[in-house]
Amino acid sequence: MDSIPSSTHRTVALVGGAGSGKTTLAEGMLFRAGAIQRRGTVEQGTTVCDSDPEEVARQTTLGISLAYLTWSDDGDERTVTLIDTPGHPDFIGSVDTALSVADVAAVVVSAVDGVSAGTRAVWAAAEQARVPRIIVVTQEDRTRADFRRVLADLRTAFGEHLWPLELPLGEEQDFRAIADVLGEHALVYDDDAGHHHEEPVPAAAEAEEHDLHVSVTEEIVSHDDAQLEAYLEGAEPSPGELEHTLAAEVATGEAVPVLLCSGLTGTGVDRILDLICALAPSGGDHDSRIVVGAAEDGSGGADVEVAPNPDGDTVVHVFRTVADPFVGQIAMLRILSGTLRPSDRLRNATTGTEERIPALFRLRGAQHVPADALATGEVGAVAKLTGSPSGSVLWSRPHGSARPATLPRREPVYAVSLAPATQSDDAKLSTALARLLAEDQTLLIDRAGGETILRGLGETHVEVAVERLARVLGVHVTTGPAPVAYRETIAGSAQAEGKLKKQSGGHGQFAVVQLRVSPLPPGGGFEFVDAVVGGAVPRSYIPAVEKGARDALAAGGPQGHPVVDVRVELYDGKSHSVDSSEMAFRTAASLGVKAALAVAGTVVLEPVSIVTITVPADLQGPVLTDLSSRRARVNSTESTDHGDTRIVASAPDAELGRYVLELRSLTGGQGQLTITPDRYERAPSSLKT
Repeated sequence: MDSIPSSTHRTVALVGGAGSGKTTLAEGMLFRAGAIQRRGTVEQGTTVCDSDPEEVARQTTLGISLAYLTWSDDGDERTVTLIDTPGHPDFIGSVDTALSVADVAAVVVSAVDGVSAGTRAVWAAAEQARVPRIIVVTQEDRTRADFRRVLADLRTAFGEHLWPLELPLGEEQDFRAIADVLGEHALVYDDDAGHHHEEPVPAAAEAEEHDLHVSVTEEIVSHDDAQLEAYLEGAEPSPGELEHTLAAEVATGEAVPVLLCSGLTGTGVDRILDLICALAPSGGDHDSRIVVGAAEDGSGGADVEVAPNPDGDTVVHVFRTVADPFVGQIAMLRILSGTLRPSDRLRNATTGTEERIPALFRLRGAQHVPADALATGEVGAVAKLTGSPSGSVLWSRPHGSARPATLPRREPVYAVSLAPATQSDDAKLSTALARLLAEDQTLLIDRAGGETILRGLGETHVEVAVERLARVLGVHVTTGPAPVAYRETIAGSAQAEGKLKKQSGGHGQFAVVQLRVSPLPPGGGFEFVDAVVGGAVPRSYIPAVEKGARDALAAGGPQGHPVVDVRVELYDGKSHSVDSSEMAFRTAASLGVKAALAVAGTVVLEPVSIVTITVPADLQGPVLTDLSSRRARVNSTESTDHGDTRIVASAPDAELGRYVLELRSLTGGQGQLTITPDRYERAPSSLKT
C-alpha cells in the first residue's frame, strides 16, 4: 500500500487524435516502470488501458482509463497516474473530464500522421481547460516517420513556443537513439526493455543538435533574469537548472516541450517519464476551481479557488463514475485539499448525500491497487458511492453546496430511438438509462411521441452506450432512426360544438361547449380564453374545458402530430344540474377542438435548428454546396482567430439525422459541428412526414 507525499505525484492526461499511439505509449510507460511484466498490444486486445469488451472489439479507446505507476528518477521516487483518453471525436467529453483533473496534458502526435483534426481538437480542449501541455511525438519506429516534418507542422498549427528537447538519431527501423538537446549527448538504447547508455552525439547530427541547443537554451534563460545575466557573461546553466526554469514556463503555458519516443520498442520512454516528472507541475502545486453556493439545479454560485492544503478541509472531486458488473459503481476521485482515508464521513456538497468512504484504491486499468490514504493532488477510486454521481464535490463541511467547475458543453448531434427488447427490459430501462447518463454527461435522453430518444456526439458514441446498456446494466434494446418532432397548426379559424350526452341509468354525462379555434403567430404556443357570459358554463367547469382543449392538441391533429400555436375561445355552452361533471366538460372540449381542426384543416410544421460548422477555409465551398442540398439557409460566414471558417446556417431537422457523419466524411474529420434547436417553420407540401 502506497502513501507517497502528493508533491511527488503527477496526473498526466494522454490526449491526441485516433491512432496517434496513446494507449501503446501508456503500455510502454507501465512496462518501463515495472508496473507490468510484459507489454500488451492494441491489436491483440491485451493492453492495460483498453480492457472493456467494446474497446477490445473496436481496437480503440472509448472512455478514460487510469493507470498508476511509480518512477525513480535519480533516486527520487515519484508516482504518476496516466489517464488514457479516446481519440475518436465522439468521445471528446471524456477528454474534457480527464483535463479537469490533470496536472499536465501530454499531447500525443504520430510521427507518421502528424497534426490531425484530433490533435487540433484536444489542443483546443487543453487550452480551454488551462492545462499545461507537453507534446510527445510517438511511432518514431514506423515506416514514413518524420520528426522534423511533424515539428514544422506543429509550430505552424500551434505557435513557435514549441521547443524540441530531443532529436531522433535515425528513424523508422533505425530508431534506436535520441539526442538530448539540453545535455548535448546521445542516449543509445540497448534492448527492448528501454534501457540506454550515453554516447557523444554522432558527427552527422552534431551541428543540428548544437544549433538547437543554443536556440532552446537562449529561449529558456530569457525568462530568468539571473540565468540570463550569467549566460551573457559566459556561464551556461546546467541541464538541471535549465529544466527548473523551463518547468515554470511549462506551468504558465509560455513554453511547450516536444519529446519523442516509440511506445512499442521502448526507445525514449524512460526520458518521457523523467521529463514529465521534471517539467510538469504536481497535484500539490496549483489551486483547483469549484463553484460554491450553486442552486439545486446547478445554476448560480461563485467560482472559488481551492488551495492544495494537505492539512486543510477535505475536498474531493468525483470526476467519473463507472458501472462495473462485478463490484458495482466505481467512483474516480481527485483530492483537491486535505487527505482522504477509509471510513471518513463526508457530505456530498452537490447532492446533499452523506457518504462513508469505503476502502481506497488506485486504478491500473481494471486492476485495483490498494491505498492507505489519498493525499492532496492525488487521484484514486472507491466503490459503491451510490449517492455521488460524476460531477460531485465531497467535503468535510457539514453545510453548504458546491459543484466542480463546469465542463465545456458538448451538444448532441446524433440520435436514435430505443425500444425495449422485452417487457422485463422495459421495466428496467428508465433506471438503467439514469445510470448510463450518470457515467457520461454528454449523453441525453428525450421522450417524444411516446418514444425514448438517446442523443450523443456521434454514431459510435451512441452504439457504445447501447452496448454498455446491455453488457453492464442488463437491459437490451433495439434502435431505430430518431423521429423528427413534427408539429401541426390550424390553417385558419373555425367554430365548432363539442357535445357529450350519455344516459345509461343513474347519473348520466352531459356537457355542451361552443368554441372558436384560431391560429396564433409562430411560437405562440397555446392560449385559452374564457368568453362565457350569463353562466352558460358554470365557473367550476371552465378549467376542465381548458384541460380538454389541451388534451386534444397534444393527442395530435388530422395529420397525426401535436398541434401548437392555437387559440381556443370558449364563448357558450350548456350544462345539466345533475348529469354535468368536470370529466364531461373535459371530454366535450376535446371533441370540439378536434372538430374545429377537421373543419379548418392543419398545416405541418417542421423543426429547424441552427447549425454551426467550423472547417478549414479551403473546405468552405464543399460544405456550403452540401448545405444547399439540405434545404439549409446560410446566415453568416466568418473567419476564426485560427484561420478557419465558421458557417452558421438554419437547416430542417429532417435533413440532419446523419449530418455529423457525412460532414466528417466530407471534411476528412476536420469539420466541427454544433446543432441547436431553434424554431418551427411550415413544411413543404411535398414533404412526407
